[in-house]
Amino acid sequence: MMNKRSFARPASARSPLGSTSGGPFRKSFNTSSRPSSGPVRSIRSNSRGNYNSRPTFKRSGGGGKKRFGDRIDFSRFIKKGQMVEEKPYVSKHTFADFPFNPQLHKNIERAGFTSPRPIQDQAIPSIMKGMDVFGMANTGTGKTAAFLLPLIEKIAKTKGLNKKETVLIMAPTRELALQIESDFKNLAFGFGMFSVACVGGLPIMKQIREIKMGVSFVIGTPGRIKDLIDKKVLDLSTCHSVVLDEADRMLDMGFRDDMVYIIGKTPKEGRQTLFFSATLSPDIKKLTEQYLVNPVFISVISGETAKNIDQDVVRARGTEEKLEKLNEILKKEGSDKVLIFRERKHHVDELTKDLARMGFKVGCIHGDKRSRDRIRTLDLFKQDKINILIATDVAARGLDIPDVTHVINYDVPQTYDTYVHRIGRTGRSGKKGTALTFVPA
Repeated sequence: MMNKRSFARPASARSPLGSTSGGPFRKSFNTSSRPSSGPVRSIRSNSRGNYNSRPTFKRSGGGGKKRFGDRIDFSRFIKKGQMVEEKPYVSKHTFADFPFNPQLHKNIERAGFTSPRPIQDQAIPSIMKGMDVFGMANTGTGKTAAFLLPLIEKIAKTKGLNKKETVLIMAPTRELALQIESDFKNLAFGFGMFSVACVGGLPIMKQIREIKMGVSFVIGTPGRIKDLIDKKVLDLSTCHSVVLDEADRMLDMGFRDDMVYIIGKTPKEGRQTLFFSATLSPDIKKLTEQYLVNPVFISVISGETAKNIDQDVVRARGTEEKLEKLNEILKKEGSDKVLIFRERKHHVDELTKDLARMGFKVGCIHGDKRSRDRIRTLDLFKQDKINILIATDVAARGLDIPDVTHVINYDVPQTYDTYVHRIGRTGRSGKKGTALTFVPA
């Protein structure tokens, strides 16, 4: 029976969730110096010519309905990467300082964690005190462990008191939800805790069976979670811990009503609510004011784009020249692991077929692909069995894909925030990265 359920298991390889980096600050949420959520101003390059054709960018966090009054020129995508030696972040705590169960400390060591990352160092103590938290962090900063570790400890204590307690974790995409569940299994090994991944594209009857058998962690996307609530299968009346991961992305994807509906099914009294987001848009701010009680605000945002990413544009006239220039880039030495973004699903499929015909080892993921196919393709890319992955923005947030050398925006992104999150897939862990954006010639 245990092999068929989402039962915690030890990690088979070093987890990417713990190490040192960053330069954070921490303050109470009701401070006057919150990060700006206004329009990003145009940055012009001194070494490049002006470009007459400029896209209009939509404001993130508003469902794509609002637009910037300013137009942002293509020089926004041009910046020389610099390997700048920053003063390393010095953690206030070690993992040994956190009053975790001995088994959890063993799991942390097995996962290969060394020193807490900034978001972990600052968020874990507040979460363990039962406080609401709003955490602003770029992707890849270790925030999954920042909320999983204290919540596993919390559930372990309630199990010892024979109290029924459930944790709900919402994420914008199936891939991120499944990745969180995989991390949970590694970190909760030995505790007798079960989880269920409630995501579309995978058999709902299997998820229903697992919920009826009893789970401590419900991890999923808003659409499938709402379906299970409406089917009277998922009861959140014992859910006193709610996590919204990549909350801004969920709003961008149109999940606001589902998010509000789902949170409304959890107890209002005694609920601990944790929001994690890369931006603080007006809509996110409204949600925090509605659901967070005296929250601790933590920000480890390190900047708009990584300093060690070379950013440039590629000018091309028409489809044929665009494909020829992409072919040249992919054949260059150093283009070892390339992530290509396109705006539309059918364009992803078309480009995948074009590159496959040209002899490249390529795969693709987007919302119309079956979950099993998306998971398999991601695994092939992570394991270097294919070296080119073409995707819609389903791959822009949250996913941990190591050693990506190039991010290519084959289509100009709709928002600058989207651009920032896309190129954040490369130049990670102190390595050099390259980001290229195709623009009209």
